Amino acid sequence: MAVLLGLALALVAAPAQSAPQPEASTAELPGNFQWTSTGPLISPHQDGSNSVAVKDPSVVQEKDGTWHVFMTTADTSGDWSLAHTSFTDWSQAGAAPQTHLETASDIGPGYRAAPHAFYFAPKDEWYLVYQTGLPSFSTTKNIKDPTSWSAPKNFMDSMPDIVRDNIGNGHWLDFYVICDDATCYLFSADDNGHVYRSETTLGNFPDGFGNTRIVLSDSAHALFEGGAVYRVKDTDTYLLLWEAIGSDGRRWYRSFTADGLNGQWQPLADTESHPFARSNNVSFPDGAWTTDISHGELLRTGDDQTMTLDPCNLQLLYQGMDPGAGGDYSQLPWRLGLATNTTSTC
Repeated sequence: MAVLLGLALALVAAPAQSAPQPEASTAELPGNFQWTSTGPLISPHQDGSNSVAVKDPSVVQEKDGTWHVFMTTADTSGDWSLAHTSFTDWSQAGAAPQTHLETASDIGPGYRAAPHAFYFAPKDEWYLVYQTGLPSFSTTKNIKDPTSWSAPKNFMDSMPDIVRDNIGNGHWLDFYVICDDATCYLFSADDNGHVYRSETTLGNFPDGFGNTRIVLSDSAHALFEGGAVYRVKDTDTYLLLWEAIGSDGRRWYRSFTADGLNGQWQPLADTESHPFARSNNVSFPDGAWTTDISHGELLRTGDDQTMTLDPCNLQLLYQGMDPGAGGDYSQLPWRLGLATNTTSTC
């Protein structure tokens, strides 16, 4: 009896054992990519603007669910300018109104191209970064109002010496901003095989960009233009995409990763046989309408300056065109399609 009583007391005193908990896991980028793509979702509207192309999209979603797409337009005279459209569902993208920012806002006329949009949380302000020959930007407090964008200002008023010394016959273009907790970085291309990175402090943004350096280099066609950089959600891993011109003359995307924005970029999927996104790893259920997977942006999980993406739900808004089209580059019939990754590791 004493033995049984002692055993009972021991069981009462013993602490409860909780069930084993699964270890927390962080979703990772896949090592191999396959995509399925829509047909053209956004095309030029016949609105009197004489637009022949929409290209270079930047896409951001407000917290209320509204999607905003900014894009370059080209008209029959070869003029490059910016346009905006918004919608709440991708099925509405084609019919959604398009606003031409050079006439509707203080962005005004002149060469404007390759937009990049984001919300800069420290100043409660939206930024639209674009090229005018220099890295330029406009701001607004209300992204829903495309007429509210401010007149252009420049991040830098001249080309850095390191760009001038390496650009060759290329062009300084395709400016892209991303920030971590302390620093904002401006990435750019030169059509001559170099990826540049400039920097300023988070507190000083948008002023003070400098310390420009080359962070990747290759042949001119291997690192051409159309770059973008993202933080992988819940990690310190960053993903860099850069557009290349393939051996077939068609555009495609290479990818690299680094631990931190000032880390060393390492290849992820960066060859024509093992690409991030190229005609050989993108399928088209409704029929192949393009062999170019060109200048675009991944859809982000948020709207702010950290450019965070979810590796479990990768989608790429990109420009493509009829592979039979030809002629002057400004007159090529670029359209926007949406590709969804099908090789998630999640």
